[in-house]
Amino acid sequence: MAPSKKISLSEEDLVLALKSRETIAIQALYDMYSGALLGVISRIVPQQEIAEDLLQETFVKIWNSAEQYDASKGRLFTWMMNIARNLAIDKVRSKDFRNTSKNQDIENNVDFIDAQSRVTFNADILGLKDLVTALKPEFKLVLDMVYFRGYTHVEAAEELDLPLGTVKTRIRMAIMELRKNFN
Repeated sequence: MAPSKKISLSEEDLVLALKSRETIAIQALYDMYSGALLGVISRIVPQQEIAEDLLQETFVKIWNSAEQYDASKGRLFTWMMNIARNLAIDKVRSKDFRNTSKNQDIENNVDFIDAQSRVTFNADILGLKDLVTALKPEFKLVLDMVYFRGYTHVEAAEELDLPLGTVKTRIRMAIMELRKNFN
């Protein structure tokens, strides 16, 4: 399959094609301006996948609002760049984007954080093991499984043959006891 030839039109021809909604206009827009517009978007939204989605959204908006372009107010590229920039800024300011940025997938970050800080958890240094040993046996067992051996609440419940709610309650009660003893 041979690569297709890139389309290039003069700005006037491109504007006319856009306003008359000719498909060659969107192909020319992409060939001529996609790199520059993606660069503008990527400076604001560094995540590549989101930036590419915004580029597509930019082209759709350009296509749908081509009638609003006024050549007397500026060049076509400037108008398109402002559309791309505004969409990227809107995305960064959106609640969805902020929440996504805050809630990174923990699987991808735990190893990175551990490697960066080179911190190891040693419960003996804090005297935590001694405090846990002083707890009731049922509290001690659940805490040991969940916090020191890496069991999930569900896994601990299955292993101990207890209802999940009981495991969670015992963990909560154990933590409350530890707080009393730790202070």
